[in-house]
Formats: sequence, structure tokens, C-alpha cells
Amino acid sequence: MKRLAICVALLLSMASPAFAQQWVASWTGSAHGPYPIGNPTAQPELKFAFPAPEQGARDQSFRLIVKPDVWGTQARIRLSNAFGSKPVTFDGVFVGLQESGAAVVAGTSTPLLFNGQKSVAVPAGQSVLSDPVALPFVKAPADPLLRGRKLSVSFHVAGESGPMTWHAKALQTSYVSPPGSGSKGGEDSEAAFPFSTTSWYFLDELDMSVASGTRLIVTFGDSITDGTGTTINGDDRWPDVLSRRLHAAYGDRFVVVNQGIGGNQVAGPASADYAAKPIAGGPAAVTRLDRDIISLPGVATVIWMEGINDFGAANASAETVIEGYKQGVAHLRQKIPGVKIFAATLTSALNSTPTHGRPEVEAKRQALNEFLRSAKDFDGVIDFDAVTLDPATGEVKAVFQPNSSTGGPGDKLHPNRAGYAAMANAIDLKAITGR
Repeated sequence: MKRLAICVALLLSMASPAFAQQWVASWTGSAHGPYPIGNPTAQPELKFAFPAPEQGARDQSFRLIVKPDVWGTQARIRLSNAFGSKPVTFDGVFVGLQESGAAVVAGTSTPLLFNGQKSVAVPAGQSVLSDPVALPFVKAPADPLLRGRKLSVSFHVAGESGPMTWHAKALQTSYVSPPGSGSKGGEDSEAAFPFSTTSWYFLDELDMSVASGTRLIVTFGDSITDGTGTTINGDDRWPDVLSRRLHAAYGDRFVVVNQGIGGNQVAGPASADYAAKPIAGGPAAVTRLDRDIISLPGVATVIWMEGINDFGAANASAETVIEGYKQGVAHLRQKIPGVKIFAATLTSALNSTPTHGRPEVEAKRQALNEFLRSAKDFDGVIDFDAVTLDPATGEVKAVFQPNSSTGGPGDKLHPNRAGYAAMANAIDLKAITGR
């Protein structure tokens, strides 16, 4: 009887909240496209990897490199054909620990299934979640030696994919095999992946099984959230710096993912317009909330910074963007009860590009920032403008201008590595976490 009582107590302790698990998004790359429509940074010439964009991938394998914000003992991925025109068949899908480049650490590569099958056909306009898979190399999710390590996600496209759904501005090097080379995802070696790319394709979500109560923070916006101007493979976007601050302060209780798209707008283009004629900035923010935020597991907080492309590229009014924010916030609150939503003020674009650097754009930016600072629609405001503005010139501070990814003086629109760090370090962690 004593032994039985001990066993019962052990089982009860394992069922307690301390051992409860939940799924949380650990990495995301907002889907847009189709390829090559987008704004990649430092993209190699891809005519040998993808000779005909309308054909897309052809009997070839991808090895995409992503950095989980938190590790778990189980993982699953989402493959998207959101902007395709025909079904895409994926097989030979594996996850493993990146060694270096396109090489995978021996013994870590693990096959993924979809509803118990090795292959899956994803219809145009849809996406699919894989079955959960145990990660044998994750002995303890909080292992400090896993912090900052990257996951290799490999898969084969059988036949021709047609137009490819992608995330153009990865700022991360991934790898592709030649057309017609077959299924290579299970190989640890880098030999099958001669082509490099600074974009992600088809993959738009990685989930991890983590401790119950873990809270997801989604950073949402345009190129300044996507990370234009910061280091390639350096993980120095402002959401990355915010993530490191949160993990240092709270362990793995908070997870940060990035749903920025370079060139994105709050209010435009309309859904029908984007479907008929996609633009580099992807679908309007207000039309992608369901896929890019609401569908993610574990969402507790959203930080939204956007609007400069509405003013600069589309010549929209401040009132149009403000109305877009209000609609978006209302939709998020309806779909995610209890979600916390923080607005971030827009940084200066004055004297930058011909479209964005005009005085009339600056006037609209200031009007939007005034709304964001005073509106009751949000749970708080993060004043990125205050920490990046040079009051003497009205521009982004000179020290934040030189481009950290491709070099040169910068464009006076996108902050560099130092600028993004200043932005993230200005965020009040207690305000966004409630702790």
C-alpha cells in the first residue's frame, strides 16, 4: 500500500500545473509574395536556383535556418501555400540542429509527418501544421547551451510548386538544392545545398511545447520591425534585442516572435487589389491579422509599429491609417480576449527616400504619433521616436544611420544595429509584461 501511495502521489505531481505543457509559437516569418515580389536584403542572384519564378521550385530541397526564441522537447511547423496558384506537395521534411552553414549536427535530424504521412499536398491559399515531433537533442528546454542556437528545417518540393509563398527579408542565410536534384532533407552534409538565399520559403511558423503559462509577444509591422539595415545573420533586429532582455529578466516565461514585412502598410492595399496585383510590401496589416497573429498559439501581447509606408508609398492620409489601427485593434480584442496591445511610435523618415522623406510625410507621421501617444485604444505606448530622433535636424540620429547589413551611409529611414538596440532597450519590460 505504501508503494501504491507513492506511485499515486507521483502521478498526481506529474499532472500538476508545474508539469503542464502548451504550444507556443517560437519563430515566425510572415508569409507574403509570391516570389520574387518582396523586399529582400543582400539576396544572391537566384536564377540558377529558381530559373522560372512562375514554375517556382522544381523537384528540389530547401534547408531553411531559423532561430527559435524558446526551445521545447517537442516541435511542429507550419508550411504555407498562402500565395500559391496550385497545390504544393512537400515530402522529406526534417528538423535538426544547425551545425554551420547548411550542415546539420549528426544525430539530430528528425523526420516530420503530416497526419501520420511522410508527404502532404497543401492546396493553394492554405497552410498545414505538421504532427508534433520529439527533439532528441533537447534534454532540458532551459539548457543555456541551446540559447541562440538555430534549427534547420529541411523539406523537398515534389514536382513544380508554381508561385512560391515566401518571406523575402529573412536577414538570415538559408540554402537550396539545384532544380531536379530530388529529396535531400535527410542528409546531414551541406554538399546537396550549393545555393544560398537570404529569404525563407513556404515555412511561416515553428511551435514548441513549453511550460504552461508561457506568454507570447508578437511584434508586428513593416521593415523597421522586419529589421532592414541591421546585421545579416546577427539577430540584431529590435525584437531580437527585446527577446534577449526578456529572457535575461524572466527566463523562458515570455517568448517574442517577429511578424514584420518590409514595405508593409496598415491600410493598403485592399485584399482584392493584392490578390490581383501583389506588391512588395505584402498584404495590408489589417487583412493579415488572422494568419499572422490570431492563429498563433499562446498570444498574450502585440506590439504594433507601422504607417510610414502608407504615407510614403501610398500617400494615404493620417486619418486612414488611424482608422486602420482602430479596426485592427478591435479585431484583435474580439478574437483574443484579454490580449494586451501596445502601439510604438514611428521613427523619422525626414530627408530619406524620395517617397518617404518629404515634409508632407513628416507631418502625417507626427499626426499619427500624436494619436498613438494619446489614444485609449491601446494598453500602452512605446516611444521609439523619442529615443531615435535628432531634434536639431528632425532626422534619425546620425549615429543610427550607417547601414549595418550592406554597408554605406544608410538611407535615413531604417535604423542600424545601434538604432535597433536603442529602441529595444527603451522598452519598459514591466509595462509590457505586467511584472
